[in-house]
Amino acid sequence: MKVDRAQEIVRAEEKINVKLNGVSVWIDSVDPEQELAKVHVENRPADARVVPVGELQEVQ
Repeated sequence: MKVDRAQEIVRAEEKINVKLNGVSVWIDSVDPEQELAKVHVENRPADARVVPVGELQEVQ
C-alpha cells in the first residue's frame, strides 16, 4: 500500500478492509515521512504495532 492511500483510509468514514500478513487490522495513524503506520488487530486495540506502510494490503 502507498502512504497516500493509507492516509485516505484513516480519514474514511466507512470501514475499509486492510490486512497485515493475512490478519485484519485497523490503521490508527500514518507517519508519511517515515512511511510507517500504527495499526492494531481488529477487536484488540491493545495489540498495536508500527509497521511499514508497504506491508499493508487493502482487501477489495
